[in-house]
Amino acid sequence: MRQGLRLASYNIQKAVGVDFRRDPSRIVDVINGLGADVVALQEVDKRLGERPSVLCREMIESETDFRIAPLAQNDVSLGWHGNAVLVRRDHAILATGHIDLPGLEPRGAVRVDVATPDGPLALVGAHLGLVRHFRRLQLETIRGHLDDAPERTVLLGDFNEWSEDRGLEPLAAAYSVVCPGKSFHAARPIASLDRFALGREVSLSDAGVEEGTLASRASDHLPVWADVTLAPAEPGMPVLPTYESSVALVMGSQEWWDTFRGGQGGPN
Repeated sequence: MRQGLRLASYNIQKAVGVDFRRDPSRIVDVINGLGADVVALQEVDKRLGERPSVLCREMIESETDFRIAPLAQNDVSLGWHGNAVLVRRDHAILATGHIDLPGLEPRGAVRVDVATPDGPLALVGAHLGLVRHFRRLQLETIRGHLDDAPERTVLLGDFNEWSEDRGLEPLAAAYSVVCPGKSFHAARPIASLDRFALGREVSLSDAGVEEGTLASRASDHLPVWADVTLAPAEPGMPVLPTYESSVALVMGSQEWWDTFRGGQGGPN
């Protein structure tokens, strides 16, 4: 039996596959097959107008075991700047937030704090820019947002970095970068664009790329996954970074958060 959490990241290219067909149900089938506890999605909303989602909320609610983290700022998007996060229903969502990112084009990262038996974990989903200079600035911005307590955080998403030894320098001091494998282009994978960055209290057990037939058709990226374990958090001690941006606490999770910080532990 797998211990810890399985995290996944998937750039769904607005549900358009390598066969140029837009098929949201195919994306949902791939997500269901990952066995993940949390899935960070990129390119889930269209860029124009109100940025409507290409995935139907009702489909996710009825055909998956996930809830949608409340990140959207309207009724038609699933996320923010195309980033959405799905959390398995047996993990409480403690808080959500947004991180504005610098760059030539509008970019933003999303943060979702989730409850685990070993204490809370902060997850930041991002789709970084196309130019390395701005990617470095974006990583510096994210790191600065998390700097007061980076140990129990994970950054995951489409890093858009083709090099395996350059471009991610802002993460070097506090994070371990994980390249699960080549995830782009799905028809012929040649680049490790999709990655994870783990804080020091997050340990990697295993990682990989979903290379099945369906995933190879559903988007131009293959989904990546990482199995991680957390060092147990000491109840009553602040372990997550504070928010500098607005935070929306989900009803029903604040009691768990207060209980954990008060020294009585988390959920069983």
